[in-house]
This record gives sequence, C-alpha cells and structure tokens, in this order.
Amino acid sequence: MTHAEADAPARPLFTGRLAVVLVYTAAMCMNGLDSTIVNPALFAIAGDFGRPVSAANAVETAFLVGLAVGLPVAGWLGDRFGVRRVFLGALAVFTLASAVCAAAPGLGTLTAARAVQGVAGGLLTPVGMTLLFRAFAPHERAGLGKVLIVPTALMPALGPPLGGFLTEHLSWHWLFLVNVPIGVAAVLTGVFALRDQQEPPAGRFDTTGFLLATPGLGLLTYALGFGPAHGWDSPAVLAAGVLGAVLLGLAVRHQLGAQEPLVDLRLLADRTFGAASWLALLTAAGLMGALFAFPLLYQAALGASALDAGLSVFPEAIGLMAASQVVDRLLPRLGPRRLALPALLLAALVLAALALPGVGENVWAVRALMFGVGLILGTAVLTVQIAGFADVAPPAMGRAMGLFTIVRTLGGAFGIAGAAALIGALAEDGTHGAEPGPYRVALLATAGAVALGALVATRLPREAPGPPPMD
Repeated sequence: MTHAEADAPARPLFTGRLAVVLVYTAAMCMNGLDSTIVNPALFAIAGDFGRPVSAANAVETAFLVGLAVGLPVAGWLGDRFGVRRVFLGALAVFTLASAVCAAAPGLGTLTAARAVQGVAGGLLTPVGMTLLFRAFAPHERAGLGKVLIVPTALMPALGPPLGGFLTEHLSWHWLFLVNVPIGVAAVLTGVFALRDQQEPPAGRFDTTGFLLATPGLGLLTYALGFGPAHGWDSPAVLAAGVLGAVLLGLAVRHQLGAQEPLVDLRLLADRTFGAASWLALLTAAGLMGALFAFPLLYQAALGASALDAGLSVFPEAIGLMAASQVVDRLLPRLGPRRLALPALLLAALVLAALALPGVGENVWAVRALMFGVGLILGTAVLTVQIAGFADVAPPAMGRAMGLFTIVRTLGGAFGIAGAAALIGALAEDGTHGAEPGPYRVALLATAGAVALGALVATRLPREAPGPPPMD
C-alpha cells in the first residue's frame, strides 16, 4: 500500500445512486408498512390499555392526520433546507417516534407518537421521491418500477398479515420496534453516502397557504377516517368535514393567485403532469376502496375469518411485483398512453368481476382476480407515476412531488370513505351485515373510478421519455 493510499479517506460502502435507492427503499418501506400494519393489532392495543376498540382507532387516524399535515410543506422545506437534510431529518424523527410508540405507557402517548410518525411520513414520501427522481434521468425511470412498487404498494399489502403475525406470536410493541434498527441503519447510510445538491431558491414561505391547507387537509382526513365508524352525521365528523372542505376551498383559491404558493396547483396545467395527478387520484380511490370492500365481502359471502379475509388479498401484492417487470419492459416500447389506457380498462373489468355473485365462494377465483388487480392496475399506476414527471424541470420537482402525493393520498382516503358510505347506506340495518349486496355495489363503484381513469389516460403522451439530445 502506498502512502497516498494510506492517507486517502475511507470510501463509504454505498455511494451515488445505489445509496439513494437503498436509503429511499428502507425509509419508504417503513412508512408504507406503518400505514396498514397496526390495523390487526387494534383489539390487542385496546385490551392492554383497558380501552374500547373505538378509542384505539385513534391510533390509526392520528397517523393519517399527521400524514396529511406534513404533505403541504414538504416541497418548500426541501427547497429551503435541502432535500437530503429534510429527508434524513424526517427519517430520524420517524425512527425516534417508532421507539416511543413501542414503549408507550398509555393510549394517549401512543396516539401522539403516531401523529408525529405521520407528520414525518408526510415529509418522507414527496421528499424521498424527489431525491430518487433527481438521481435518474427521465429515460432511465422505467427501470425504477422495481424500486417504487415495493414501498408504495407491496409494503401496505404486507402490513395486515405481518401485523397479525407479530401481534399473535410476539406483541403489538414489535410493530414499531422493527422500525428502529432499519431506521438507524438507513439514517447512518444516508449521512455518510448521500450528498447535498444545489437546490432552487425556496422563496418566501406562504404563511396564508400553510394556515389554510394544513388544517384543511388534517380536518378532512380526520372526517374521512372517523366517518365510516362514527357516522357521517356525528357532530365531530360533520364539523371537521365541513370546516376542512371550506379551508381547502379557500386554500385552492389562494394558491392559484399567490405569487409563491406553498402548493403550486398551476403545475396541474401541464398536460402530462396534470393527467398523471388526476389518474393518481382515481386509481388510488379505486384500489384502496377495493382493498377495503373486498375483505368485507369475502367474510359476508363465505363467513371467512378476518385473518382469512386479509390473506385473500395477498395475491394482489404478488401481482404488483410482477407489474414492475411489465413496466420495465413495455413502457419504453409502447409508451405511456398505449400501456396505461388498456391496463385501466382491463383493471376495471377485473374489479367488477370481483363483485359477481359466486366469485366470493371460489377461493381460487378470488386469488386469480386479486393477482390480476395487482398486475394490471399496478402496471397502470407505475406507468402513470413514471410518465407524469418526465417533463417536470428539476427545480420544480420537489413541489410537484408534494402535490402529486397529496392528490394520491386524498384519492385513497376518498376511496375508502366512499366504499364505506355506500355499504352503510345500502345495508338494511345501516351496519356491516351478512348480505353481500352492499359490498358488491361498493366494488362496482371502485371499478367505475378506475374506468373513468381510462378517459384521463388519453391525455398521456404516446412516446416514452427518451435520452437527452447529444451536445
């Protein structure tokens, strides 16, 4: 070894784009799992703290409300303090909040820590995708399907069965403890391997937009989260929903007229990005609504247990993994429009088939159709997500990611709330009964949302993003 080699600083194990992919995947897998992993543990949590299950539901709703609160400011914070710093800071807070959740002595502490987790998660999603998309040119992003599909779709699908397994064989505390070593490793890797990048000017902070959009999103998410369980005419739900909608309406009006808006809604005027954003809303509504309604139908049609019903949707996760391979190979050949449009139409038919009488009684038909949902709808979702940012300039990437994530998150919340509202309205006693009819109507509504997306897909470009021109 020469003196120069001996004196040279040690190189980090992971550098460049590999480090970005590893840290992004670890962080977003934690975030994706935590959006669903707690659901099967609510009974155990309520029992440990001597509280009713309705009170334990606040643990999940607090996470969703925190998520909605963090989303609007993510883009500005990334521009102001740097994407790397905000991402690693949010990841550190998420990891610390996970440790507090695991050690929580009471339901209040657990709910508060979950809210902090949600705020950090709301920052992680758009800032993390900005970090990832800046590392890869538009023509290289088709290959990111294998990365994007794991945290955004596979982890939420794995959450319920993993949460049930850990709760049954260990304890609910492990739902949060598993995040700690992963989070610490990801933060340390990011600190030593990720580099700061030149950020666009952040501009003046839009205080008015923040004071309107942040509570508006939080209140609306609260109403959507508690409405199906507590009733839409509950005073708290009704007040939160109305006030949240009013504040969001005022926020939209302000954002469109502001010189430096917190959330730049004018990005929706771009043909490709606008179409991708509306498609994100419709596909998230369809997918999340179906994943909510179908396990209930499965129990109503077959008398299956909650665990069996949760496992019945697992083939969807396998289909999603296959979708990443399909997009990697077909998007460069077919282009976004010719790949997404037929996929959306076919996905709508598959969702409608789940509502047909007799399907719920056939276990293998259920498995095949759920695999089809993951494969076909996953292909459309990934295509839209990759194509939508092809024309977004790097300086606008952070705020575009924030807007896209807000739209997609609200779409999922609307899908679940809409399905729950249909089921509640059509059930004879207004509750979840044994008749499968209301659940089938809800599934048909989710199919309709996805079919509507096929009309929007006609605005996607024909050609896939190509490499930049040679100088």
